[in-house]
Amino acid sequence: MNADQINSGNGLIIAGTNSGCGKTTVSLALMAWLTGKGYHVSPFKVGPDFIDPGHHTRITGNKSRNLDGWMLDKVYNRKTFAKGTKGFHISIVEGVMGLFDGFSGKDEAGSTAQMAKWLGLPIVLVVNAQSMARSAAALVQGFENFDPELSFAGVIFNKLGSVNHLRYLKEAMEGNVRMPCLGGILRDQNIEIPERHLGLVTEDEHQLSGSDMDRLSNIIESSIDTEKLFKGIGTSLKRNVGKKEKNPRVKIGVARDKAFCFYYQDNLDLLEKKGAELVYFSPVSDQNLPKGIQAIYLGGGYPEVFAGPLSENQTMLADMKKASLGGMPIYAECGGFMYLCRSITDHGDHYHKMSGCFPFETKMLKGRKALGYREITLSGDSIIGKKGWVVRGHEFHYSEIDNRAQQSEVKQIYTVSPRAGVNLVQEGYQKGNTLGSYIHLHFGSNPEVCSHLIRSAVTYKRKGES
Repeated sequence: MNADQINSGNGLIIAGTNSGCGKTTVSLALMAWLTGKGYHVSPFKVGPDFIDPGHHTRITGNKSRNLDGWMLDKVYNRKTFAKGTKGFHISIVEGVMGLFDGFSGKDEAGSTAQMAKWLGLPIVLVVNAQSMARSAAALVQGFENFDPELSFAGVIFNKLGSVNHLRYLKEAMEGNVRMPCLGGILRDQNIEIPERHLGLVTEDEHQLSGSDMDRLSNIIESSIDTEKLFKGIGTSLKRNVGKKEKNPRVKIGVARDKAFCFYYQDNLDLLEKKGAELVYFSPVSDQNLPKGIQAIYLGGGYPEVFAGPLSENQTMLADMKKASLGGMPIYAECGGFMYLCRSITDHGDHYHKMSGCFPFETKMLKGRKALGYREITLSGDSIIGKKGWVVRGHEFHYSEIDNRAQQSEVKQIYTVSPRAGVNLVQEGYQKGNTLGSYIHLHFGSNPEVCSHLIRSAVTYKRKGES
C-alpha cells in the first residue's frame, strides 16, 4: 500500500486535553471492546513511550507501533501506519500528552494533532471532567476551534461523579460545541493500572487479566455510544501476517524480561527485515547467553527494580563480560547501559554488582535526571554507524553515572543536541565493540543503523569462523 493511499475511515486517534486525563484507559477500553467483538485491531502510540504499547499488544494480540512526528518524518510515519493497518478492521491510535503538546510551544512537531493531520484520522477527545461543570464545554470549544484542520469524532468525559454530572455536561455543550458527546465514564479506581517513576507498570509485570479486559470492555459497552462512534467499520478483513526472513545472516540476542522491555517495535522489525534473527533471552532468569549469537541488544526498562536478581545471576553477568571482551557487538540503551556498568545503587541505597563491561558505577536519584527528545551525531565510527551519521531518539531516566572520572578507557562518540545546534553535549560510551547510552534511538530515523549493526555482527561472525 502506498503511504498516500491510507484509508482513514477505519481509524481513530484517542487524544486528551492533558496528561493523566484518561486517554490510556479509553484507548485500552476501546481495544478490549473491539477485540471482544471479533474485530482485528491495529494499535499505535504517538510519541516515544514504551509502556502503553505493551498493554496495547496484550489486549489486541497485535504488535503496537510508535508514531512520532519529531523522531520520524511524515513519510516514514505514514508508511508505518499503512503497513501496520493492512489487513485489519480498524486502528486505534493513542495520543501523547495533551492534543496540541509536542516538542515546543511554537509549533505542532511531535504532537498528536500533527499526527492526526498526517494520517487523516478523526479525533476522540478525552476530558477529565472531575470537579468541572459548564466550564467543560468552554474547554471543549477551545480545543475544537484551536486548529480548523482537525476533525473530531466526539468527546468522552472521564472521572464523572454521577450520571447527573454527564447530563449537566451535555446541557452545557448544546449550542456551544459542534462535536457530539459520545458518553462519560464514572470514577473507578479498579480500572487503573499501577504506576512507578517512569510511568505505568509494564505489561511484563502487570499483565491485564481476562477480568481486567472484561471491565475495560464494559466501560465502552455501558458508557459510550458505540453505534455513533464505530459506524461503518468493515468486517470482512483478516489479520495480515508478514513474511519472515528465511535465511537470516546473523543471530542477535535481545534481552527481554521484566527488567528489560523498552523497545520500539520498529527497531526489532527493521533488524529482522535487514536479515537478523532475533533470539530473546532473560538476564534475570536465564543462566547464560543464547548459543550461536553474533550480537546483543539490551533495551531499557527497570534494572534498578530487579537489581537483586540481576546481580545474583553471576553466570549471565560473566557471559556478558566475556562477550564484550571478546569483541562481540553489544548495543545497550538506558537500563541496558546500566546493566553493562559495574554497579547499580538502587533507590534504597543498596549496591548491586553488574557486568562491568563499562568502568562506571550508576545510582538512582530521587528526582528525574533527564527527559526529552535527542538528536545524536556520531563523532566516530561505531557498531551502529559511521562518523557523521545522524539518528534521533528520546531520553528519560532517574539515574546517573557516579564515577565519571573513570572515563579514560571509554570513548564518547555521540554529540547530542536536544534542539538542533543548541546545548551540545557528549554521550554514547564505546569500549571496543560495546556501545551504551542513556538515549533510546529510533532506528526508523536512520534505517542504515540496522544494516550497520548487522554488518558489525557479520564481521564478528566471520572472525569466529576463520
